[in-house]
Amino acid sequence: MRTILYEEHVACGAKTAPFGGWDMPIQYAGILIEHAYTRGQCSLFDICHMGEFEVAGPTACADLEHLLTQQVASLEVGQCRYGYLLREDGGALDDLTCYRLGPDRYYLVVNAATCPGDAAWIRAHLSPETTFIDHSPQTAKLDIQGPQSRAVLEMFLGEPAPELKYFRAVETTLRGVPGLISRTGYTGEWGYELYFPVEKAVEFWRRFLEHTPAKPAGLGARDTLRLEMGYALYGHELSTDRTPVGAGRGMFIDTTKDFIGKEAVMRELEEGAAQYLVGLQLHTRRAARAGNVVVADDQPVGMVTSGSLAPSIGTAVAMAYVDAPYTTPGASLAVIVGGKNLPATVVAFPFYKDGTARKKSGR
Repeated sequence: MRTILYEEHVACGAKTAPFGGWDMPIQYAGILIEHAYTRGQCSLFDICHMGEFEVAGPTACADLEHLLTQQVASLEVGQCRYGYLLREDGGALDDLTCYRLGPDRYYLVVNAATCPGDAAWIRAHLSPETTFIDHSPQTAKLDIQGPQSRAVLEMFLGEPAPELKYFRAVETTLRGVPGLISRTGYTGEWGYELYFPVEKAVEFWRRFLEHTPAKPAGLGARDTLRLEMGYALYGHELSTDRTPVGAGRGMFIDTTKDFIGKEAVMRELEEGAAQYLVGLQLHTRRAARAGNVVVADDQPVGMVTSGSLAPSIGTAVAMAYVDAPYTTPGASLAVIVGGKNLPATVVAFPFYKDGTARKKSGR
């Protein structure tokens, strides 16, 4: 599949490749250039492949409390919250963001590859009084990320940007059409997500590139940016093969409420997971990749889930599931790459600590 913006990417000279069932832009000017521009200026990302669901009605809140690991009832209108959608055995079907748009109206943003399965699972667990609408085919999504993103958004809109705290959203008009603006981000930098009718995608994409300093960035830079922040990627750090306990040691899981998969999650929280996700900072620029074995004293103790050169740091970093006894920050391990042991040190997330996402002002 291709997003509505595929021909725009080709016109910009993008290199494309399959991702989550979609033919997506991986890079334009180059991953390192796009990474640096996002950290220092502002980049534009096509995220139209993501899924968007609306769940509404008098029983919507109770249904979502049962489906999601995070609290839903305590969300204020205009607030967003990240959490997991689990099977009964605790395996992660997806990680997603839940927006509360009204007293009985919610918006779920899900991963592209899991979108059809998520929709079927959620529908199967809703009360008769709860309505479900899959807005994905009719919705375009553009992300602008970087310290200059507020100024870029205002240039695009032609008016002041809405005042949004971190993980907040507002329904508004985008150049005269109904839309949604949120401020969450996947890069660690100040940024916005724009949701709007798909028929406006080409016009909006071109306006950003022609009338603002934003430059296009592909999924290659998006991956190095999220990796520097230690953010999980579904299909790498998260899957149905394990509960999310090992990924976050209980973060984004509210154990005070009941939800599908809670029994397995509680058992792992009480007994401890066999492996936990850790950050590894290598002592070289040579990158580890997903599937590389992690060793301690030449004995296998884990496996890399994501790895790359971290351009903002200057060395390679990786995320890996490692046996519990070897997860203490400062522990010395090694990753087998090309038959060689590359020394690595366990470090706390994030790898990159100077992101602007939580600044009090985007000006």
